[in-house]
Amino acid sequence: MGRDLQNHLLFETATEVANRVGGIYSVLKSKAPVTVAQYKENYTLLGPLNKATYQNEVDPIDWDAEDAFPEHLKPIQLSLRKMRDAGFYFIYGKWLIEDLWSLVGIPSPENDFETNDAILLGYTVTWFLGEVAVHDQTHAIVAHFHEWLAGVALPLCRKKKIDVVTIFTTHATLLGRYLCAAGDVDFYNNLEHFDCDQEAGKRGIYHRYCIERAAAHTADVFTTVSQITALEAEHLLKRKPDGILPNGINVVKFQAVHEFQNLHALKKEKINEFIRGHFHGNFDFDLDNTLYFFIAGRYEYKNKGADMFIESLARLNYRLKMSGSKKTVVAFIIMPAKNNSYTVEELRSQAAVKALENTVNEVTKNIGKKIFEHALKFPHNGIEKEVPDNLEELLGQSDKVRLKRRVLALRSDNHLPAVVTHNMVDDSNDPILNQIRHVQLFNNSSDRVKVIFHPEFLNSNNPILGLDYDEFVRGTHLGVFPSYYEPWGYTPAECTVMGIPSITTNLSGFGAYMEDLIETDQAKDYGIYIVDRRFKNPDESVEQLVDYMEEFTKKNTRQRINQRNRTERLSDLLDWKRMGLEYVKARQLALRRGYPQEFKKLVGEELNDDSMDALAGEKKIKISRPLSVPGSPRESRAGSTVFMTPGDLGTLQDANNADDYFNLTLNADGTPVYDDDDDNDDEDA
Repeated sequence: MGRDLQNHLLFETATEVANRVGGIYSVLKSKAPVTVAQYKENYTLLGPLNKATYQNEVDPIDWDAEDAFPEHLKPIQLSLRKMRDAGFYFIYGKWLIEDLWSLVGIPSPENDFETNDAILLGYTVTWFLGEVAVHDQTHAIVAHFHEWLAGVALPLCRKKKIDVVTIFTTHATLLGRYLCAAGDVDFYNNLEHFDCDQEAGKRGIYHRYCIERAAAHTADVFTTVSQITALEAEHLLKRKPDGILPNGINVVKFQAVHEFQNLHALKKEKINEFIRGHFHGNFDFDLDNTLYFFIAGRYEYKNKGADMFIESLARLNYRLKMSGSKKTVVAFIIMPAKNNSYTVEELRSQAAVKALENTVNEVTKNIGKKIFEHALKFPHNGIEKEVPDNLEELLGQSDKVRLKRRVLALRSDNHLPAVVTHNMVDDSNDPILNQIRHVQLFNNSSDRVKVIFHPEFLNSNNPILGLDYDEFVRGTHLGVFPSYYEPWGYTPAECTVMGIPSITTNLSGFGAYMEDLIETDQAKDYGIYIVDRRFKNPDESVEQLVDYMEEFTKKNTRQRINQRNRTERLSDLLDWKRMGLEYVKARQLALRRGYPQEFKKLVGEELNDDSMDALAGEKKIKISRPLSVPGSPRESRAGSTVFMTPGDLGTLQDANNADDYFNLTLNADGTPVYDDDDDNDDEDA
């Protein structure tokens, strides 16, 4: 009896299921609601059990109870029982996605036990899938694996001939990350020349490289997250990917409908509070004429473009000083590095400014009471004026003393504001600090660009800058991510969803995707600035980045508001409701390859299974002018308008009624609604 392709089971495996390590955790966690909406109880995630953290991630259920599984999922229950009886310990439950949302990247553990853990996980998952396939002879089973750490099960399933169809997604090749980290390789222009075995051996990762390559070659469908990574994978892993699965975002989590401009003003004021404390004693610039730039991510100095960012800031500082600009740029570097907590000076500064604020509020309250009493008594008790005009009458001697003490406590003894907020473990060898010293961005009064290195990811419990990462992003003006190696790029995507313009590169998956989606030189109208790091030399790339930043500093308040409106309108292009359709195509391609006859019977025709693109077809059209709703490539067919999905792929989902997933506003003649007037009455920018 053939397997049921239409009601197939989906098992997705990764080492970061309910286990925060890196960006894949965010991919899986934010994508899960969309996948659950499609598969309901037929969707299961598999990953290693982290006993130290799973209690905060998973709500265990009594899986052994007779009513724990619906009838068609009883084979899973039987498989779990066999695994338990064989001595395996596991937790089965609901992943607490909505309660514990988190989008910050966490660096990899210092101690490297990944390979052993990957092998254990691979054998365990293979055993489990084998049990399910034996007990459930009805449903087709799709098993999706992310990254080499979860890839051991792929060759095992193939060798053991387990009746499942498999998908492997590499979010970044292992060898590519190692080659780019050194910073001395022209990686993308030499992809076809690398001796992969030799390069992996020189770096002591040959065994890992073999796992990754075997996973890519034994999967029924091989995918990556961007076109730039597909090119990399084709040369390094020696298999051309079948399609692209771009990383999406749960837009609902990041988008406050109709209020993102107000949220920007609110969160910017929180950053202002930190700036007043950090620069106390040297606070000689106007916050109303200050812009906040930032870079954030793993501390990969070269890969993430921190080196380019700091060099560009130095050149921007020079340009602003030479032009006599009154604009101040405060540039944050949010990258985790080894530290011994906050500096005493930083904590003392924030406390001193907070104390001054509290004292001023108390004195102001007292003055308010005195004015109120004065107004009530007028014209009695010898009061001759409606409003008191004697400062001595309003501000008592004790209030003066308290205020003077608070103000004197802010004296900085001529010390410049620090460029780092924490005590670094290895200050003298830290690449970021050394480059800041090299370009001499020391937060002098004459500098129009100030730098603050915060070597920890942000959270609301932070005693000096109490904002979660997404709140901080909302309060900034521009994200700058000049990455050299960035298979996708969640940080600029997050900025886009929150209506914050960003600078990315054509070597990041996100940048290349936007460049591919929007007409040449039009992306910056949407607040997406794309630096060319592939075809320009390093100095030209730096100058282009400086040009973009300087151009941004020249925008007035209204122009920045208009640009943020346009940026935010692109958010639907990044929603998992849209991006998730690519995962649908990958699963359908896997089923087509695994069960060609059943698939043909299901869809009613023979479909090309050379790739996801071939399976679907369709051409794409770029967008140009800013639209009043998210722009998208489009094509009219059969009397209706069908919109392309990202990734330079086909549109298999069009045949499944794309209108179920995404709609854009059109004029009566079928053309997009253009927006020539972005006026917005929000007062803060």
